[in-house]
Amino acid sequence: MSDTDPNAARRARLSTLAKAPADRLKALWSAHSPEPPAHQVLRAPEIGTVMVRGRAGAVGASFNLGEMTVTRCSVRLASGTVGHGHVQGRDREAARAAALIDALAEDGQGAALEAAILSPLRAEDAARKAGRAARAAATKVEFFTMVRGD
Repeated sequence: MSDTDPNAARRARLSTLAKAPADRLKALWSAHSPEPPAHQVLRAPEIGTVMVRGRAGAVGASFNLGEMTVTRCSVRLASGTVGHGHVQGRDREAARAAALIDALAEDGQGAALEAAILSPLRAEDAARKAGRAARAAATKVEFFTMVRGD
């Protein structure tokens, strides 16, 4: 994470939570905190869509790829710390869990949450990506040219 950007850690945390499978996120959250902390819901979990943009080959002009369903939630802890959560899909409880994790991390519990929730999610994501890359590599075809002896 960048030393020049004070929001880099939060951005990385929210990205990890947003991409995590909802069932796994909820399981890790309930194992870490069986009883959620006292909080006020600022924005109840809402389901909506966002436009996903892409770039061909990761370069060039961007284009609208399509819409994706997301759920968002915002909470305020008793200490006054606000947390936000966005997750893929239509899972209200996962969005609330992501918002609570964000709020608690901003409230000084980041190290415990990193060890219990965020690190396992990042490791599982890396394993999924490696598995996908291995399956793609298995289909790779190597072409070569033989030089004729003239």
